[in-house]
Amino acid sequence: MYEYIERFGRLIVDYCVELRPREDVLIIGGIAGIEGVRSVFKYAVLRGANPRVELRDELMIEYFYKYAPPDLLRYLSPIDEFIYSKIDALVKIGSPGHTKPLVSIDPERVKVRSSAIRRLTEIFLERESKGELKWVSTAFPTLSAAQEAGFSPIEWSEFVFKALKLHHDDPIFAWREQARKQEKIVNALSKISELNVRGEDTSLYLNVSGRAWVNDDGKNNMPGGEVFTAPHEDSVEGEITFTYPAIWSGVEVENVRLKFARGRVVDAKASKGDSFLKKMLEVDEGASRVGEFAFGLNYDIKRFTKQILFDEKIGGTIHLALGAAYPETRGLNRSSIHWDMIKDMRKGKIFGDNELIYENGKFLLEVL
Repeated sequence: MYEYIERFGRLIVDYCVELRPREDVLIIGGIAGIEGVRSVFKYAVLRGANPRVELRDELMIEYFYKYAPPDLLRYLSPIDEFIYSKIDALVKIGSPGHTKPLVSIDPERVKVRSSAIRRLTEIFLERESKGELKWVSTAFPTLSAAQEAGFSPIEWSEFVFKALKLHHDDPIFAWREQARKQEKIVNALSKISELNVRGEDTSLYLNVSGRAWVNDDGKNNMPGGEVFTAPHEDSVEGEITFTYPAIWSGVEVENVRLKFARGRVVDAKASKGDSFLKKMLEVDEGASRVGEFAFGLNYDIKRFTKQILFDEKIGGTIHLALGAAYPETRGLNRSSIHWDMIKDMRKGKIFGDNELIYENGKFLLEVL
């Protein structure tokens, strides 16, 4: 276990954000995952970088959303703006001590706070698109995450470390091989203008012409294992039903079904969390449009875990994200949210410019 923790810090610092001397890095993590935070901190210092740590605790998060007066919910600290404007790298380590800190909070309060901190998302996206800010979101195993995912503690640790390829003597080499395979898919998709998704309770059209496909090779999300783009903002038409619960800040929304017209959600239903879903669609103008369309390509991840970092990579799935588009895709949608929703396509088909390119969860070899 010690060796895996050591490899974790080295992988994040040397591969994901490639820290250099005198670079300022903000490390955000939960108290329950302090060993992972320490490992990243250690290797940041060894590389001569300057780490700043922000530890989070779910009880304090609940305190804030439950007791903060309206003016505080709407307040964005200039200190936070300054930090996001100046750091060279951002490392977010998902390591929850509790996975549903906002489950009892009024969705309206969550909506108000999401709107208030939208400026941080904008700063992050602007600086990242200019190459001014390196970043990675990753995970470190905790007991609550294991319980939430339905794993035993040891089983969960093994799952997480294997998903990060830390079982390899050289995890960095292993990720470079994953990147090479995904680049072939990116090259094929870059020649396609229109996508038609056909699956269970799903018939969806997207126009992706002129948009860039991005190879998620673990640099920004660790584990990596997807390729993604942003459809034209007014192009999405049809309906889609998602296989797994859509989770936002610990709130689970089940059996989500969305209907689109001219790129916007015109009807939304869920068997659980329906009112929360509708509230989130009203957060701002961009919350009801698609900011991302992606293929999950990590076939070593086979089980749903209720952690989007892993679940969006499940081999044989696709996912849409409502809200903000990543600038590197050339997407234009802006929002304070980016909410991923996942559909299993292992019994589905996808057509690119009216030709079958993907079936039963895998790209056809002739496409590549």
